[in-house]
This record gives sequence, C-alpha cells and structure tokens, in this order.
Amino acid sequence: MSQAQSKRVTSRAHPADPCTVVIFGAAGDLTSRLVVPALYNMRRTGLLSDNFSVIGFNHGKMADNAWKKSLHTALERYVSNAGAKLDDDAWGWLSSQMSYHAGDFDDLSAFQSLATKLKDAERRRGTQGNVLFYLATPERFFGDVIEQLKNAGLVDDGGAEGRFWRRVIIEKPFGHDLASAHALNERILKVLREDQIYRIDHFLGKETVQNIMAFRFANGLFEPIWNRDRIDHVQITVAETVGVERRGSFYEQTGALRDMVPNHLFQLLAMVAMEPPTSFDAEAVRTRKAETIEAIRPIQPEDAVRGQYGPGAVNNELATSYRDEPNVAPDSVTETFVALKLSIDTWRWSGVPFYLRTGKHMGRRTTEIAIRFKSAPFAPFRGTGMDAFGPDWLVLQIQPDEGISLQFDVKRPGPRVELAPVRMDFKYADWFRAEPNVGYETLLYDCMTGDATLFQRADMVEACWRAVQPILDDWAQRTPADFPNYASGSAGPASADTLLALGGRSWRPLNSAAELNARRTAKPKVDASASAEKKAAASKTTKRAPARKSTRAAATKAAPARKAAVKKVAAKKAVAKKAAAKKAPARKVAVTKAPVKKVAAARKAAPVKKASVTVKKTTVAKRARKK
Repeated sequence: MSQAQSKRVTSRAHPADPCTVVIFGAAGDLTSRLVVPALYNMRRTGLLSDNFSVIGFNHGKMADNAWKKSLHTALERYVSNAGAKLDDDAWGWLSSQMSYHAGDFDDLSAFQSLATKLKDAERRRGTQGNVLFYLATPERFFGDVIEQLKNAGLVDDGGAEGRFWRRVIIEKPFGHDLASAHALNERILKVLREDQIYRIDHFLGKETVQNIMAFRFANGLFEPIWNRDRIDHVQITVAETVGVERRGSFYEQTGALRDMVPNHLFQLLAMVAMEPPTSFDAEAVRTRKAETIEAIRPIQPEDAVRGQYGPGAVNNELATSYRDEPNVAPDSVTETFVALKLSIDTWRWSGVPFYLRTGKHMGRRTTEIAIRFKSAPFAPFRGTGMDAFGPDWLVLQIQPDEGISLQFDVKRPGPRVELAPVRMDFKYADWFRAEPNVGYETLLYDCMTGDATLFQRADMVEACWRAVQPILDDWAQRTPADFPNYASGSAGPASADTLLALGGRSWRPLNSAAELNARRTAKPKVDASASAEKKAAASKTTKRAPARKSTRAAATKAAPARKAAVKKVAAKKAVAKKAAAKKAPARKVAVTKAPVKKVAAARKAAPVKKASVTVKKTTVAKRARKK
C-alpha cells in the first residue's frame, strides 16, 4: 500500500439491543482479561446500547467499588499493552452501569435476589427485560447455574413471540469427551431451547476466520479450485509461545487435545472445508459446518502424535519444563502438543489429508490455515536443468498478523530457465483501520442481536468429540514413555514430522516467512555441464583466480620493468646461442637466477627459476675480433 493511500474505515453496525449482561465468575481471569475489555471496546466503537447494565455474580462478598477497581487495574494493563491510553469517558460510563452480586452457584436464594436486581435494572436502565447470562465459570458449574436460572424463573421469555429475550453463553470446554458432552447437552436442553444457547469459541471472533467464507464464496477465482482436483493437502497450525502459566491444575485435567482440537481447530477446519450454504442465514451456515464435522472419519491412534515440552529457550529466554510448572505433577503424562492426520469423507475432499497441530512453548506464536496446491505437469520444463517446482501455498493467517498470502513460482531474471518462489501478501492492518479487539467483541455483539452463525449447535459439539474419541480412549490406556519429548522453543516432537513424512510431505516451518526470504536470496543452481565448460575456458586463459585490487595495482605498476628484464635476458640468450654455434666445445656456463623480485611481488607466487647465460666481457670481445 502506498504511503499516500489512507486506510479504509471499518464499517460500524448499529448498537446492539438494550440488555443486562450477567457474568457468572465475575472475579475470574476470563472476566478481567477478555470479557470486560471487550465490553469497553464495544462502548468505544458504539456497539453497546445506551440502555445497558452489567451484573457480576460470584461467590465471596465484595463491594461494588472493590470489584470495579480490580477490573480497572486489569483494563489499564490491557490498554497499556496495546500501546494506547485508557479512555476515561468510556470506562467511566461502563463502570457506572456495573454492580456486584455475591452468591453461590447452587444457592437458589442468590438467584432469586438476582431476579430482583434484574427488575431494578430494567426499570432504571431501560434494558427492556433482555438478559444475556455469561457462564465464565469452570465446566462443572454449567449445569448447576442453568438449572438455578430455571428455578428462579429467569430463562422464560415467552418463546419466539416473547416481548424480551433471555440467552446463555457457555464457554469451552463443553464436556471432556463424547459421553460428558452428550450428557451436558441433554441437561441444558431440558431448560433452554437451542436458539437460547450460544456455545462460544473466541477463535471465530477473529476477522480472518470470519473472512474465510467471504474469501471463498465471493471470489470466483478460488472456489473452482477449492477441491480434491487441485489441492494436495491442508495444514492447520495453532502454535503458542506461552506455557500453561498459572493454569496447571486446569491443564492437568484437560491437555492439549481436549483444550484445542474439538473446538478451536475443528471450527477452523469446518470453515475451510464446508460446502457453500444456501444463504448466510445462521442455520444454513451451521448446517453446512455440522455436515463437514460429521464427515470427519474417526481418527485412528496411528494418525495422532502427542508431546510434552521440556526445558529450552522461547524468544531467547530460558523456559522451564512442563513438569516443573506450578500445580503440575512431577511425572505428569499430560500432553502439551498434539498433531493429527484426518480425512473428510465427502466428494469435495476425498483423498485430501488434513493435518492439524497445536502446542505450547513453541518456537513462534502463529495461527494459520495453509492450503498446498498440487504441482503442475513437469513436461514443458524438460531439458531446462530444473528438477522440481517450488510449492504453491495459499495461507490464511489468523494471528498475530491477520491477512492472506499466496506463494507461487516465477522465472528468475536471466538467460536460463530457473524458477524462484515469490509471495503476494494482504494484511488487514495495511488496508483497514484497526479497532481495539480481544476477539470477543463480535461474538458478544452477535449474542445481543440474536445471530448464532459463529456458535456451535449441540450436534456439532457431539460430532467433534466423536471424531477424537478413539484417540482419547487409546491415550488413556497407553502411558507415554518419552515425555518430555520436545524442547521449549522448538517446533514439536520429531514424531510429528514422521506423521507427514510417511506421505512424502512436511510441515511448513513455523518461521516460514524467513525461509521464503532465504530462498529468494539464494544463488540459482548452475548446470554441471555448463560449469565444466566455464572452468575449462578459464583454465586456458589463466590458472589463477582474479587477484585482489591491491595486487592488480602492483602488477600494473611493475609491468614496464618486467618487459625490460625479459628483453635483456632474450638478447643475452641470442648472443650465447650464436657463440656456441661458431665454437665448440663451448665453455661451461654458469647458471644464475634472473632478477624476478618485481614479478614475484606482482603475482604473489613462488619465484620461478630462469636460466641466464653470462659470459665474461673479454671473451665476448675476443670472439668478436676473430669473427
């Protein structure tokens, strides 16, 4: 983008419906780090209604001001890390709409008093009775909270024709295997309708993820080649440089597979592999995504790799082993890395492998979807000296720098036919004015407006667990003997490379941009026969490589003296030759070294012995007189 070109303004939607947001787990990390910053950003960008309020629900008594102060501290840290300054007006307005409510999640009286607060907010704030319940709690509380909401009469909205709405956001993980996910679905669907449930995945709030459908279905260039005929395989990578941090207790019960694959990675997979929907209506899109996930063939143990990070260095800083993290068992067998090979049994993707990997303490933070196209026929390039084409990649970069890149081959300038890889890049930051975003703003806005496009249905959740259940069962029976099996700061265990090598493929390097730059600047390969011809021609003219500038200057300076010395020696040789022919036997001549110091200095080589015949002046004179 040229310096003169101004960035396009991001489109702004109308404010969401008036409502109250009730946050269960209001004192937790998720609330302070993501939910409240998202609401703050929504206020600044005009996405929140003026008729709005927030109620924080948590066990443990706390004054309103104390809760707000803790959130203010966390928000200042977030804004500072983004290189900005806190908008006091936006925070002042938001904090004035907030209040704290103490209570246990299984205490009906606490929910009944919550109902009273909601009535008060409706009267004082004009929220019209609309309530969004956000379950930012551990999974074990999901069912209890929803049942208490029912017991307190807080989820009834009169159905589709009701004058107000009641919706529930449920965080991941939704279950820890197929059986538990099915049981949780049954439990909450006895209380709520499916259209009231919003199973959230913050990955789907990122612009590049939402752009996948627009990129595929709005551009006639790509959709015709988006199939098994032109695509060799697909790689989806979610690499993190952070470890488990303070979540050791949670991670010991979860692991990388449960934490990332059935939700984040499968959602990215569904967006890439889904069939075109009949419209962008929420149900049409979710149906296509559900069909794709249901078509995933159950993954077999031989197509899965797990790993655990050991000590190493991440971003040039020493990193500890997972087993040395707080609240982690010293002999833990919990995986922090997982790689999978899977197949989608549809007409479009038959025979195309999808490779997924995710891990902590990796060498670089990146989330990308990389589509590898099949190579073109090689026949036209026979006899050109080329032995292979470079890979053609379409890469959808989710984070940290959201954008799209296309890598392909072009002819390298010069007389020979040689290919060089190049890349075309689009970055959102270059074209659109960036708005502060933690990934939850769009999702919260969609919940407030009733758009469920980016949220999972019950059948989708269970289909995800069904695909990975064989791996969970196998890993529960087999204890890994090689943990830890990859160093912090690396790209994962070697067995993950073998997973692709068996099919003649390899993972994209985590630092693929640096690899491409190295290939750009690499010298082209020279044909062996041409190289031999050049060497033979060079040997005929000179046996030495070109001298340095200083040596060439010295040689030029010494040239006249060298020519004079050569002429003198030649003259003496001619005289001696004639004398030897006239008079035999010739006298024994003395052989001495010619003065070649200047020549030696010019060439920087060992002195070459030169034969020179010297004769006494008197003898030469006598022979001349006789003649």
